[in-house]
Formats: sequence, C-alpha cells, structure tokens
Amino acid sequence: MEQRNNVTEFVLLGLTESLQGQKILFAVFLLIYVVTVAGNLLIVMTVMVSPALGAPMFIFLGFLSFMDALYSTTVTPNIIINLLHEKRTISFKACMSQLFIAHLFGGVDIILLVVMAYDCYVAIFKPLQYLTIMKQRRCALLLLLAWVGGFVYAVPHVLFVYNLPFCGPKVIDHFLCDLYPLIKLACVDTYVVSLTVLANDGVISVAVFIILLISYGVILHSLRNLSQEGRRKALSTCGSHITMVVLFFVPCIFIYVRPPCTL
Repeated sequence: MEQRNNVTEFVLLGLTESLQGQKILFAVFLLIYVVTVAGNLLIVMTVMVSPALGAPMFIFLGFLSFMDALYSTTVTPNIIINLLHEKRTISFKACMSQLFIAHLFGGVDIILLVVMAYDCYVAIFKPLQYLTIMKQRRCALLLLLAWVGGFVYAVPHVLFVYNLPFCGPKVIDHFLCDLYPLIKLACVDTYVVSLTVLANDGVISVAVFIILLISYGVILHSLRNLSQEGRRKALSTCGSHITMVVLFFVPCIFIYVRPPCTL
C-alpha cells in the first residue's frame, strides 16, 4: 500500500509538558507496566504448568492474559520512553503500526470475551457435557477465529487514516496514535471518516457490551435453580468475567462513542 502524503513523523503531545510531571508519570507507568506484564505472564505460566487448570475456561483466561501482556509490551514501552524526552516524535509508519496493533489486540479481546461468556454458560448449565462441547479442537478454532476477527477488525482502521492528507500541524493531542486524534490533523472534511469510525468502533463496542451484560444477566438470573454451592462457584466465575467486560468496554465506549467531527 503506497502512502499518498509526504508526512514522515508526528509529534505526540503527551500527558503533560512539565518535566517533573513527566518523571513522576515515567515511574508510575513503568511500575504499572512491570506489574501488568508480570501478573499476566504469571497467569499464563500457571495455566501452562498446572494439570488442574487444563479446562477450556482456563485456557481462554491464559490466552487473554497473554494478549494483554503482548499488547502492553508492544505499545507501553514507547509511551514510557517518550516521557524521558522533551520532544516526543513517532514516525508515520510506526504510528500506523501502533494503530494497527492496538486495534488488532482489541478486536481479539472483544471476540475472546464473547467466547468466554459462551464457555461460562456451558460450564454452569451443561457441566456433564462441558468437555464434550468445549473439546480441544473447538477451542483451537475459537482462538483462531479471535485472531482472524481481530485482523479483519484492525485493517480498516489503518485504511481510514493512511491516505488522509496531513498538511497542517503534526502534533497529536494524545500520548499514542489513535483514530480521532489523527483524524483531527487531516486537512480535508473528515465527517464521513469519523462517522465510519463511530459505526465501526462505537456501535460495535456498545452492542457487544450490552449483549454480554444481558447474557451474564440471564446466567445470573438462572442461578436460582442451582444448589447453594453451585451458585457460589457460578457467581465467582461470572463476577470475574463481568469485571473484565466492564473494565474493557467502558473505556472503549468513552473514547469512541462521540459525535463525528469535521475539519
């Protein structure tokens, strides 16, 4: 794909212009990054080495943790390094790569959270058929579907902005490359592009979030038919899943559900 504008780099505005503030944020972000990667890798290693955690639900959890660790490693280090520099620049190609990676992993996570909701339903209401329904081959196909779906979801995001003409200020009002901050820099009417982003990101995020909440609501409502011990285990599983869904989708909805902007 050939680039049709002569932009070679962007300047990231970052979170603060204060040198003292940047040092504080560097320490905070570095700590969060180390804890995040270490915690997720610990979960992955635990799932891999423990025979008791060989059930599909733990495999999906381990894969989700691996994706989070991978995403943090591909995006966060650049943010941390930029906090040590007064001028924070990123090349055009690196910006497009960052945009693609962020939405690739985001798309994989969306599909994986839907798969985990289905897995939770089967584990609670069809425990005797669970291993038959969620057999290894099906789990592998679901993980492959998550990767393919994430790729299909990410490609349009790069296409949205790759050939936009950037002829004015090249300062991105953000600490990383994202759609809306990049669209604001284009020197053409971006109403249609912004509307497409809203439909592609905002509507999908809201729709999947609502569907997942309804699904878990139905599951929780049906727990009255289970024994007290069964309800306790189901509530523990569903509670952690609902927490992951809320923490993932609420920021996405806050970022992408907004009125289309124009030049």
